[in-house]
Amino acid sequence: MTAAQPTAPEAASLATLSPQFAGDWIDALRLCCKDCQLKSLLKRSGLNLSDGQLTHRVTLDQIVRLYQIAAVETGDEMTGLWSRPVRPRALQHLLTTVREASTLPAALHRFSTFWNLLLDDYQVHLMEYSTGSGLQLVPQGTSTVQRFGHMLILKLAHGLLSWLAGYEVPVHAVHFAFDRPGFAQDYAVIFPAPVSFGAPCSSISFEAGSLGLPGRRSNAELNTFLARAPRDWIFTGFREHTQSLKVREFLYRSSWENCHLAETAQALSVTPRTLMRRLDAEETSFQAIKDGLRRDLAIRDLQSGLKSIEEISQDTGFSSAANFHRAFRRWTGAPPSAYKPPAA
Repeated sequence: MTAAQPTAPEAASLATLSPQFAGDWIDALRLCCKDCQLKSLLKRSGLNLSDGQLTHRVTLDQIVRLYQIAAVETGDEMTGLWSRPVRPRALQHLLTTVREASTLPAALHRFSTFWNLLLDDYQVHLMEYSTGSGLQLVPQGTSTVQRFGHMLILKLAHGLLSWLAGYEVPVHAVHFAFDRPGFAQDYAVIFPAPVSFGAPCSSISFEAGSLGLPGRRSNAELNTFLARAPRDWIFTGFREHTQSLKVREFLYRSSWENCHLAETAQALSVTPRTLMRRLDAEETSFQAIKDGLRRDLAIRDLQSGLKSIEEISQDTGFSSAANFHRAFRRWTGAPPSAYKPPAA
């Protein structure tokens, strides 16, 4: 009996991404959709444009809905992210191919071979070295790097390995062939590893010790993975991750309102000074992580429509709705009312 694909804890599905991060994807969709079709896709996914741009933070549920609707209606399972459309059922064939691999490095080889039959603008090179394996996107021309596309294909490789292994495979490092964007912190929600920018080629690598033998995946498991795509592979499941996400996970599972840095450091078996230094290296802070969690809890409750703004302000630790309004606008650039569902 094989291990089931792990279900991501609620903390993972709670995370949100900046509108600029998702905006790269919207730009790609414009290449394969008419304006009226794009607006329809976004509306059905719970997203709206203002002056042609996303203005609100995007949830995992919204990303999943948009992908599932757009992949069908555009006839492109990579939704405009590459120069050639990836035809329907390609992902199914990819899963069928990689699940026959006898080892996880062999699955990476099958992954690269598959995409090299479909992509014109990039070749996926298998990297093998003494300490591990990985994949590298090597450009075949001078086309502009599509940031969301590079993220998605590298994350798909990670997601498929994790699906085969039955656990979230630790990532050694991720490098991107574009300059560090202003929303770089969003990549920590996607990849459980250090992420760097400005590399010659985008790549993902895994240490040899983390690549055990794959399990056997049934047709039912394959169909479940496809039906949920990209839910099971786009966000990290928080099993192996950066220090900032460990802090966020601890806060989420504790009485976060009253948690202080010293208590969190003790729970993570480090000194407060060490924790501060590690968070600083990840360009964040304890307070920023706490505020990010409060923001995402508020967005979840606002979008559910089950609580009033006053109730949400109390639940997220504010003494008044006015203070909550000011903080929420600072966090998102929009008032809380902008995230409430439209009246029926």
